[in-house]
Amino acid sequence: MPHGDRGRDHGRTDASGTGAPGRPRLGLTLTAAAMCIFVVQLDFLALNLALPRMASELGTSTTDLQWVISGYMLALAAFLIPGGRLGDIFGRRRVLIVGLAVFGLCSLGAGLSSSAAVVVVLRILQGTGAGILFPLAVAVVTDAYPRERTMRAIGNAYGIGALALALGPLVGGGLTELIGWRWVLLINVPTVLVAILVVRAGVRESRDTTVPRTIDLPGLVTVVLGIAGLTLAVDRADAWPAGATVAVAAAGLLMLGLFVLREQRARWPLVALDLFRNTPYVIVTLMATVANIAFVVAMYGVTVYLQEVEGHSPLVSGVIFLASSVTAGFAGPVSGWLGERFDIPRTIAAATVLGAVGLMLVSLSDALGSYLPGLALVGLGYGIGWAMASIGTQTVVPAERAGQASGVTLAIVIGVAGMFVAAGATLIEVRAEDVGLGTSIEDALRWMAIGSAVAAAALGAVAARLMPRTTAGAS
Repeated sequence: MPHGDRGRDHGRTDASGTGAPGRPRLGLTLTAAAMCIFVVQLDFLALNLALPRMASELGTSTTDLQWVISGYMLALAAFLIPGGRLGDIFGRRRVLIVGLAVFGLCSLGAGLSSSAAVVVVLRILQGTGAGILFPLAVAVVTDAYPRERTMRAIGNAYGIGALALALGPLVGGGLTELIGWRWVLLINVPTVLVAILVVRAGVRESRDTTVPRTIDLPGLVTVVLGIAGLTLAVDRADAWPAGATVAVAAAGLLMLGLFVLREQRARWPLVALDLFRNTPYVIVTLMATVANIAFVVAMYGVTVYLQEVEGHSPLVSGVIFLASSVTAGFAGPVSGWLGERFDIPRTIAAATVLGAVGLMLVSLSDALGSYLPGLALVGLGYGIGWAMASIGTQTVVPAERAGQASGVTLAIVIGVAGMFVAAGATLIEVRAEDVGLGTSIEDALRWMAIGSAVAAAALGAVAARLMPRTTAGAS
């Protein structure tokens, strides 16, 4: 594991490519990273609440228009690994600006379109831009800050960006009801323009100087198709015939297998597979995946429960969600502070158990007196659990591989969670036919609370046995 500033300047170059590191403007770098995280999360959360109105105006069904969300998430998950690596190779600042431009232009086109098919295609392309933004937002912070300040900086970026968790439902519900669904997309345009200006002003160029400026195209194609195939199969499992679902899933697994074979032989691989021989990196990634699975499944289940069981409007549901979204935003800065003082894997385990306690409380009562505290614990506990993934993994890999490591971690954490949401939604729907929707959701949340707590405790025990203490100051 790198210590202090060892390797910190390795892999940096200025915009001219001369190799001079340049002086980072830390405040602007942090602001740029936070804005990138913010715009991606705000867009996804806000647009969820606009789907029924969108479907009505575009002359299609909400089920068919679900591809506005599913296609976006599929592209996001598929491009997290390539996005991080493209930044490492061609320059993180440059590729970050490209990602913002793609995201903003696709938002503009989708917001102005009158065709459901065009909106879906543009949303898929927008997801590729989002897949670039997430890992590189973390990587530019890792590049700019000294090692001993990286954890808190990343945590602050996530905390500012996570304000979207609180604003998303309110923005989506409010804009849709008061102005129209198109403004949920169009609001991204000025935000992206400001973000591009901040990136240009405050983020210095950096890249991995140990590799040439070429991309492993076979690796890129196979990993994108593999992740896309698996995500698509899980997402559409309840809509497609079983044979088609199995075939698409098998094709996805085949592509991922070919990706591994390709990376073993490639001279300059998209992902150096020795990353998975880094025990601290693997354990932190797995623990964060458990926390994020529980968080997103909880958010899905509670959303459906509030609107379809309790009968609340999207806007009222968004207000109730503030209990979890505000604490999830608070979890970012807290994660950085905790990471500087306490062992990261054990902190993730404890935070995940705290989130599980909150989720259990939510599953046992529909009274707001216990529901709101439960949601607050869900946001804080699981929020710390998954926010510490980027903080923890960045401390155990060399600085020149920051983008690659961040992309791989986020692909696993977000991609696997997305698959669990799709599978969980199907199971809730099937079981609801026998026990009712309310009971089905409550049972699912209860089992998720138990499962996440047990998995976190088990991984924490493994970390205690196999890993040294992992903090900013660990040696």
